[in-house]
Amino acid sequence: MSLKNKICFFNTTPFWGGGEKLHLEYALEFKKLNYPICVVAKKDAPFYKKSVEEKLEVETFTINNLSFLNSVKFYNLINYFKQRHIHTLFISASPDLKIAALAAKKAGVTNIVYLRGLAVSIKNNPLNKILLTQIVTHIIANSEETKRKILENFKNTELENKVKVIYHGIDLEIFDKNYIAQQPIYTKKEGEIIFGNAGRLTKQKGQFYLIDIAKKLQEQQLNFKILIAGTGEEEQELKQLIKTNKLEEKVLLLGFVENIEGFMKSLDVFVLTSIWEGFGYVIVEAMAAKKSVVAFNITSNPEIIAANKTGFLIPLPDINKFSEQLKILAQDAALRIKLGINGRKRVEEKFQLKLIIKEIEAYLFS
Repeated sequence: MSLKNKICFFNTTPFWGGGEKLHLEYALEFKKLNYPICVVAKKDAPFYKKSVEEKLEVETFTINNLSFLNSVKFYNLINYFKQRHIHTLFISASPDLKIAALAAKKAGVTNIVYLRGLAVSIKNNPLNKILLTQIVTHIIANSEETKRKILENFKNTELENKVKVIYHGIDLEIFDKNYIAQQPIYTKKEGEIIFGNAGRLTKQKGQFYLIDIAKKLQEQQLNFKILIAGTGEEEQELKQLIKTNKLEEKVLLLGFVENIEGFMKSLDVFVLTSIWEGFGYVIVEAMAAKKSVVAFNITSNPEIIAANKTGFLIPLPDINKFSEQLKILAQDAALRIKLGINGRKRVEEKFQLKLIIKEIEAYLFS
C-alpha cells in the first residue's frame, strides 16, 4: 500500500461517545486491511488514550469551534497533512470539520470524508455551504433519516449525489466473545421479567417515558424490573420521578455501565424511548444479543428494527400501546425468542462491521 493511500482519523472531541468509538473501530479495521493509519486527537482525551493503547500513530491538536479562524493552527494542519502524505481524511465533529476539512483541501488531500451521525438539520449558512459543496468530497450518513436531514436545507443535486448511507456496524466476533465471558449485571428473581434501556440520560433519549410505562405495568401487577444504564443531565430529575411515583423497587438507575454485553445478558426485552435517533446503535447491540426490541417509530428506528419480525415499533408518544406490547412480550417467552433469533440474523446480514468496512472501502477507493 503506497503512502498516497494513508488514512487519517481526525477527532479532537474531549469526551468518549459514539463518534469516537466509530473512528477507533474504523481505524483498526482499515489497519487490518494494511492501510497506513494515523490519528489526530486531543491530548489525553479518551480517543487519544485508546489510540495510543492500540499502538496507532497519533498526533495531538486542540480544536474548538473558532479554531478555523486561527491562521497558525490552520497552517500547522496543512503542513501535517502534507508531511504525512494523507490521502483520505475522516472527520465527524463540527469544530474539526470547519478547520481540518479546509486545511486538507489546501494540502491536496484526495478524499475528505464527513461522517455524519446526527439526524439534525444543518444550517444553510455560507460556511456550511462551502464545506459541504466545495470542500468535503464524500459524506457518509449513518441512516436514511440522517441523509434526509443533511439535505433538508440544501436544494443541491451535486450535494445529494455526494451523500451515501452506510450504517454503523458491530464486530460480532468481539461482541460474542465478551457476551460469553460477561456475567449478567443483574440477578433476576423468580418469575421476574427484565426490561432494559441504555443511553445518555437526556431529553432526546426519553427515559422519562419509562416512568409512565412502569406505572402502567405496575397497575397491571406485572412482575418486572426496568434497568436503565447511563448517566447525563436528566439523572436527578429521573431519580425524583422514580421516588415521587414510588417506583424504587421497579425502576433501577444503574449509572454508567462499562460492559454492554453483561447488561444485555441481564435482559428479556430491550426498550428504546428516544424521540429521535441518527442511528440507534444500541438497538443493533440488543439484536446481536438476541433480545427482542420495542421502540418508538421515529427517525431511523424503522431502518434497524424489522417491524413485527425483530421487534415492535410504537407510535410516539403512545405509552398505552408501548406498555401493552411489553406485557405481551412478558407473557410470551416463545415470541421473545423468535424475535431475538430474527434480530440476530438481521444484524449478521445488515450490520456486521466487516461488511460495513468493505462498503466504505469500495465507496472511497474503487
